[in-house]
Amino acid sequence: MRMALAANSIIISQNRTFTSFDFPSSKLLSNRHSHNIYSHFQRIPPITITSTTPSSSIAKATLSDVQLQDNKKKNTINSTSTTTWLEFARNVSGEWDGYGADFSNEGIPIELPESVVPEAFREWEVEVFDWQTQCPTLAQTEQQPLLVYKSIKLLPTVGCEADAATRYSIDERSIGGDQDDEKVSAFAYQASGSYVAVWPSDQDNSLLELEYCLVNPQDRESRVRIIQVLKVDDDMKMVLQKVQVFREQWYGPFRNGEQLGGCAIRDSGFAATGAMEPSHVVGVWQGPRAIASFDAFQTDLLQELGDESVQKSLRDECDLILLPKQLWCSLKQSTDGETYSEGVSIACETRAAEVVY
Repeated sequence: MRMALAANSIIISQNRTFTSFDFPSSKLLSNRHSHNIYSHFQRIPPITITSTTPSSSIAKATLSDVQLQDNKKKNTINSTSTTTWLEFARNVSGEWDGYGADFSNEGIPIELPESVVPEAFREWEVEVFDWQTQCPTLAQTEQQPLLVYKSIKLLPTVGCEADAATRYSIDERSIGGDQDDEKVSAFAYQASGSYVAVWPSDQDNSLLELEYCLVNPQDRESRVRIIQVLKVDDDMKMVLQKVQVFREQWYGPFRNGEQLGGCAIRDSGFAATGAMEPSHVVGVWQGPRAIASFDAFQTDLLQELGDESVQKSLRDECDLILLPKQLWCSLKQSTDGETYSEGVSIACETRAAEVVY
């Protein structure tokens, strides 16, 4: 049985000791099916990140209780990580075009505002859930590491007018470099171009965004970004507000979004298509993982995933958010005060022999 998995997860604990992202490559051990899965202070939790082999990747992260952290940090890469960053920069940089959609905390797609929907769609009573998107991305390989990207939403259009679509919104983010106003709380990356980041909200101090970027191990020009928006209440409990999903294709070298893939994009809107079946997720999984750890006082917010080991994971249907295109995520509270967050992309699936329990 061959398997390639791409996934991310974050664990948020109340012990104030560490923050971790975990990207393990997982092999299904027990299930009926097997699959190929592909201000100067800010409030953040600590984190640990784990990753896997180039052929498969899953990410799991542990974030501890939200704390105040000085964001005037310097981002450097150890000499042992320089080669990995260079490869990461090659794989992550470029024009990534595709489609994006918002989902409720139950996985229900959210319609676009009526004000942005073309009149023709309204006359035909067509529901529109997907934004056409651009994500020009550039990673700097000289001097200090720097990653800059823009998440651009385009106004819906009818037919191939998409080639001349108008921008609706731009969310520009940067990680690393010589910035005095660093926004990211933690960032861990793999050579493949996959990464995980924790972002405090600029608009609401009680919100956190957990962003997972997962490159398809079978097609390095295809990726998915899953963003979980969490609200941190007064008791430090984290509650999922919504999920944002972006399915993107590499369209060419970085041009800062000056050219749109338009109708040449090898994909289409997906939000209203069927959600994933829970039987494709539940079971016991095992695989190698690599870890990057962060705490509230260290200065290096960019880390390569390392320290490979083996991990088993047990998943059930509880708290699963099932999404279209073989995607899912979850947010779970444990009895020891930790919050576990996962986001996974499954590229394809194969039927395995039925397991007798």
